[in-house]
Amino acid sequence: MKQWLARWTTWEYWPWWFANIPVYGFWLWYALRSRHLFFFSNVNPLIPIGGVAGESKYDILKSIPAAVLPRMVFFPAGAAPEAAPALLLEAGISYPLILKPDVGERGFLVQKIENEAQLLQSLRTHSIDLIAQEFLTHPAEMSVLFHRRPDTDTVVITSVCIKDFLKVCGDGHSSVRQLMGAQVRAGFQLERFEKEKPELMAYCPAAGETLLLEPIGNHARGTKFLNGNHLIDEQLTAAFAPICKAIEGVYYGRFDLKCASPEALARGEFKVMELNGVLGEPAHVYDPAYGMWRAYRDYWRHWRILFEISRIQRRRGVQNWTHRAAFRFIGNYFAYKKRLES
Repeated sequence: MKQWLARWTTWEYWPWWFANIPVYGFWLWYALRSRHLFFFSNVNPLIPIGGVAGESKYDILKSIPAAVLPRMVFFPAGAAPEAAPALLLEAGISYPLILKPDVGERGFLVQKIENEAQLLQSLRTHSIDLIAQEFLTHPAEMSVLFHRRPDTDTVVITSVCIKDFLKVCGDGHSSVRQLMGAQVRAGFQLERFEKEKPELMAYCPAAGETLLLEPIGNHARGTKFLNGNHLIDEQLTAAFAPICKAIEGVYYGRFDLKCASPEALARGEFKVMELNGVLGEPAHVYDPAYGMWRAYRDYWRHWRILFEISRIQRRRGVQNWTHRAAFRFIGNYFAYKKRLES
């Protein structure tokens, strides 16, 4: 009975849309109290609709202090691909690098680019705004969720997520295909890997050899999210407070970053790859050991935080987006994604 309950009270075994039904309920409750579906749209005035979907990653990154950013280059849609190598050289970016859409989510079209030929091919294939970032070799990837009250400017960290990349450990005789098939999480990625890396699937790692399969730390790409909230203390908050306060117009957000270790994170030694807005989730709840009921409790608290910041903003005269403008913006984003996926 204990094993059955453990299995069916974690996020691992439920469809994403089904597991999030209570979360939609939290949103609707606070929307009713605010009399506005997009009550959170004034929480982050810097980001369209507060950061629901369709925002420019590059515009947000430009607002973050340069000291914590990786080297990066923006490639606007329609730019000549042949000019890219010189721009990368000027920015000091070498291969491998990360290439990702300026507008996108959940690892959509994110690629690790190994050489110039691959870069030029990607730029020719995807005629959209793209960002090239240096590939950070820091061993630890994490997400840190924060908020600050507009009336007091107090910074609070409410979630730290540690990302465990998709990997397999060899036994000396099983292929990568067999090793992935033996893992629930890796098994969901088999079809993608058969298409993208067929030559890797037949490889047999030596006994004890750990093979990193996916260098991009995204849940949709098989990365396991672990609860790192034990790292939250005064030192960590002090390291992030100056950075959060320097970002004008963002009062709730989640940094996706890389660092050498938890100790380096607490010292403020990290690089921010992205900053998400109001839909930056408390990602620690996806730890398989965390449990769904605790996760729903934490989601409730975070929606309450958004509601409280929104009320403060309204009192300060910061208005919400109109429903018409918000629906138009989101509709344009979904049309953009549909065009790219077709």
